[in-house]
Amino acid sequence: MSRKNTGAWGRMCCPQHPDVALVEDYRAGDTVCPECGLVVGNRVIDVGSEWRTFSDDNGADPSRVGAAENPLLSGDLTTSIQFTGDNYDMARWQQRMGNSSSDRALIHAFGVIRLMADRLNASQAIIDRANTLFKKMTDSRALRGRSTEANCAACLYIACSQEGAVRSFKEICAVCQSASRKQIGKSFKLIIRAVGTNVDLITTGDFMSRFCSNLDLDHKTQQIATTVARQAVDLDIVAGRVPVTVAAAAIYFTCQALAIDKSAKDIGDVAGVAEATIKQTCKTMYPSRERLLTPEIVAKGHLNQFYTMR
Repeated sequence: MSRKNTGAWGRMCCPQHPDVALVEDYRAGDTVCPECGLVVGNRVIDVGSEWRTFSDDNGADPSRVGAAENPLLSGDLTTSIQFTGDNYDMARWQQRMGNSSSDRALIHAFGVIRLMADRLNASQAIIDRANTLFKKMTDSRALRGRSTEANCAACLYIACSQEGAVRSFKEICAVCQSASRKQIGKSFKLIIRAVGTNVDLITTGDFMSRFCSNLDLDHKTQQIATTVARQAVDLDIVAGRVPVTVAAAAIYFTCQALAIDKSAKDIGDVAGVAEATIKQTCKTMYPSRERLLTPEIVAKGHLNQFYTMR
């Protein structure tokens, strides 16, 4: 017969060996004294994982059942039926009955944001910030009646900027299936006005690291291209050009100056800028090459064949 004993501080211990650390037998649910074998406590609740884990990276698996509760939703934790085979109608009915209409709309919007973020290779931090911003806008009813996809795209655009992983407006529009650029722009302006969110101005430096990495350019080339783009903007050489175009043109200009084999088409495919636009911007930058590049690079003479080669 098992007995349960506690010490002076309310801690379970063996009455004969109070200073000995007890051993828990999870299989039998008992707490046993290793010195005398006395069962100090029985029917101990196992608070560990309900299944085996084979992951050695994070140690013990802290999870038990289901996913964590989403703090952005108002509903309680529920059990979901999988949409497979004969369960489809039952699962759809269960989903309608289990969540309120507002939660269903939020779940749909969060799914749209995640889908677009996956296409942009955005991080989980960006997704969480976009979801929180969308929830704010839903509560304020500022975007009521507008396209859900356009609202999600605008929230994702702002989240990328705030997390320091800037995406161009063209990249955001490219991952939308039905929302137009005009719709996304209107939603963006309404969000800025309603929530008071600050979005820093996009510069050429926001794109340079990502573009150069995708083009397999080394760090030195990236530094020179960044300097070229910054100087071109400061000297007002590329007035009227958007930052993503200036960044793409600066990379192409630098590659030509250093005799790196990268075509305008290669750079345009990565940056999402037309090949003709890149070449036209470089043509504007060429007369000021001595102000954009160091004398050593200009003296190499690679830019002298810049236009005759192409």
